[in-house]
Amino acid sequence: MTFKLYPAIDLKEGKCVRLVRGAMDQATEFNANPAEQAVLFANMGFDHLHIVDLDGAFAGESNNGQTVRAIRDSTDAFIQLGGGIRSIEQIGAWIEAGIDRVILGTIASQNPDLVKSIAKELPYRIAVGVDSVDGNVVVEGWSKSASITAVDLAKRFEDAGVAAIIATDVDRDGTKEGVNVEYTQGLADAVSIPVIASGGVKNNSDIVALRNSRGTNQIAGTILGRALYDGQIDTELALEIANA
Repeated sequence: MTFKLYPAIDLKEGKCVRLVRGAMDQATEFNANPAEQAVLFANMGFDHLHIVDLDGAFAGESNNGQTVRAIRDSTDAFIQLGGGIRSIEQIGAWIEAGIDRVILGTIASQNPDLVKSIAKELPYRIAVGVDSVDGNVVVEGWSKSASITAVDLAKRFEDAGVAAIIATDVDRDGTKEGVNVEYTQGLADAVSIPVIASGGVKNNSDIVALRNSRGTNQIAGTILGRALYDGQIDTELALEIANA
């Protein structure tokens, strides 16, 4: 399995920001032009992007649609998009707009049967966002508990055609405290679906740890956030590590 790096573009009011543990009142703006940021990442050598509509995650509907489309128009990169996407109509519209993979989070815990049926209809175009605190899933912009463990939620989507599990350790997200390799590897070992790590990556050593982690299944990749924006990741070396 190849190991993929996904620079994150989190959208708040049309701007590229980073949060700390999902707190909207702790947003740091990094670029007022997210499409420009996508081009910068492409010029660094990244060919995958992870986009989250933060406003949409709380509102339950896409609030940064125009900005997402501008990003899509600016780059040939593979794009996965999440945040407030909770209906088959929204999913279809984004795929028609050229989004390669749609991430479903809240709806995955609230209506897993619907998500499984969508994944079977659109094989390998759907990812499930498993966002957790202490191993327990949180939803609706990380504001509510879903009363299910991350492992149990991920297992619900075995053999459904889901492309990936995006495993976010909320307590580490945006903190640069270091990625939770043990948690991510445990989730990867619990399912056959590729698992992508998210939350807390601080430097290249975390990428090495995820890339070299060994269990029943290999971790499929990681999302790069604040550490990448702050210049604490050597991008050329990071890509070498991923492609080794």
